[in-house]
Amino acid sequence: MAENRPERGPVYAMIAEYANVTAAVRAAKQVREAGYTRWDLHSPFPIHGVHKVLGMRPTILPWLTLGGGLIGLLGGLLLVWWTNATMFEGVPTTLQGYPYIVSGKPQFSLPANIAIIFETTVLLAALATVFGVFALNGMPMLYNPLFKSRRFRRVTEDRFFILIDGEDAKFDPRWTRQFLESLDPLSIEQVHLDELEEEESS
Repeated sequence: MAENRPERGPVYAMIAEYANVTAAVRAAKQVREAGYTRWDLHSPFPIHGVHKVLGMRPTILPWLTLGGGLIGLLGGLLLVWWTNATMFEGVPTTLQGYPYIVSGKPQFSLPANIAIIFETTVLLAALATVFGVFALNGMPMLYNPLFKSRRFRRVTEDRFFILIDGEDAKFDPRWTRQFLESLDPLSIEQVHLDELEEEESS
């Protein structure tokens, strides 16, 4: 009696394996020209100029950093102004600043507070950058179906992989496989969302 094996889940992606960077980049150009939009090229080392091959759009991360820096600048400026130069009628003492006049100096002096404003600007710009990177990259991602692929493990050693996402508008298991076969890969593998350990023994 045949052993009942669980049905495979939805297709996560289809990957094609290549032995060298030249073949992988050549195939990547054809994938882009074919109109796929959700795909990637995985390599054991950075490939110069690959972002042009992939058609990667400029990231919005610099704008997030700028936004965080501006908020930090304005927030720091408001902080030192409120702390040093405010005293309002009817406002509780705990919410008041400390408008002390020391040696005849003005209550609010921008040059004296540049250091504080600078620090709040850098702090919020850095935080916006860190959390922006996490958000834009979908992190933290503690599991990826690709981790169960024996072939894909060589991507950190000497193999290159082109991945076409299963959610791509043009993705079709049959036609996508035929298309990848036309690009002369070493192998093609279909990866499922609930990839099983059976990949280890097959």
